[in-house]
Formats: sequence, structure tokens, C-alpha cells
Amino acid sequence: MKKALYPGTFDPITNGHIDIIERASKIVDHLIVGVVEKSTKTTLFNVDERINFVLKTTKKIKNISVIRYSGLTVNTAIKNDAKIIIRGLRITSDYEYESEMALVNMTLSKNIETLCLFSSLNYQILSSSRVKEIGALGGDISKMIPKIIIKPLLEKIN
Repeated sequence: MKKALYPGTFDPITNGHIDIIERASKIVDHLIVGVVEKSTKTTLFNVDERINFVLKTTKKIKNISVIRYSGLTVNTAIKNDAKIIIRGLRITSDYEYESEMALVNMTLSKNIETLCLFSSLNYQILSSSRVKEIGALGGDISKMIPKIIIKPLLEKIN
């Protein structure tokens, strides 16, 4: 059984994240969505809220599970018997960052591969940071994140 880990902060989960989760779940037998507990990024939502959002927005996908983790992503993949780390690629700058991370992970474990999926065209510039910024400035975020997240997000940022 091929397992993969799709790691991220998911603060909050966007329609772009969900697109990658749906597509990756069709490629592997089991997809583990790993929600980073402590990140170098400052998060708006705590880890339990972020996990809850991921669970609610992906409940129709049968071959996934959601975990929290801290530490090195490659170690989390090894611990969960995942042979693949899934990453989404949006704009050109993502390629540089993700290729560097893939090479670092290869030095940490030769048994883990990184599989990058290109974001769908309508999600190429979408990021959680941008969603929070647009929401804070009163912009329409209804096409960027699932409906169930809009109200909690607006309450947190206002």
C-alpha cells in the first residue's frame, strides 16, 4: 500500500489545498494530511481548529486521515510509513523552495520521494496568507476558502 503525506499549516485550509488533497488521494492508496503543530509561521488558528477545518472540508474523501505533527516532515513521513511527500506547486517561486526541500529530504532519507502537483490554474496565486490579508481588508474570499471557514476567519481577523 502506497501512503503519502501532504504536510502544511493549513491556516486556514483553502480551496487550493482541497484541490491538491482530492487529486493526490486519487494517486495513492492512503493520503495522510499532516497539520503542523508549531511552525515558523505565525498561525491565526490553533492546531485543533485547523485540524477540524481539514476534517470537515475533506470528509467525503475516504482514503485520507488527518494528523497533527511537529518536527521534521520527513521524520513524520517515516513514522507513518509514508513513502511519498506531496507538495503543491503554484507560482515559480514555489518551485525553488520545494526543490530545495525535496533535496534536503532526500539527504535525510533516501526512502522518501517528493511528488509535486501543479496547482489548478484558478488556484495558482491562492495562499492562506493572501486569503487572510484580503479578508482583513474587506475583500471577497468566498471563492478562495470553503464556506464553513469564512465566518470563523472573519471573526478572528476583525
